Amino acid sequence: MTNNNQNLAMGWNDTITEDGAKFVVLPEGDYNFVVSKFERGRYAGGPKIPACNMAKLVLKVDSDEGNANVNVNLLLYRTMEWKVSSFFRSLGLKKSGEPLVMDWSKVEGAKGRGHFKPDTYTGNDGRVHDKNELDYFIDFDPEFFPEDMPDAELPF
Repeated sequence: MTNNNQNLAMGWNDTITEDGAKFVVLPEGDYNFVVSKFERGRYAGGPKIPACNMAKLVLKVDSDEGNANVNVNLLLYRTMEWKVSSFFRSLGLKKSGEPLVMDWSKVEGAKGRGHFKPDTYTGNDGRVHDKNELDYFIDFDPEFFPEDMPDAELPF
């Protein structure tokens, strides 16, 4: 088996140029997103919800401030079904009031819309950090998706 990451190794005296992307804090508001990553995972369980399947998503948001990647976890548990349903509605893959067999193969690369807001958290280092948080998903409306929106195709 060939390791494709082999050519990414650096030597001790190599020249470096990549500074990394600037972290963008989105002002609170409604934004289009593209699901740039979907991964199946497990939620270990907590006081209110036991262990269950979890969809781990990365939503790429393009804004005037720059690009932001927002991590969202959807718990596949009946008391959280409303949130999973709103996610699929935001992609245009589910219609309100109609049942849907979840087709996760259509999620990565799909476009949606949501309300995002800035938030803070205290890290393991004891410092306060900024993050972007999805507040809620917005039902799909093709009016909000310009032809030139990158990285995905419309679901219709």
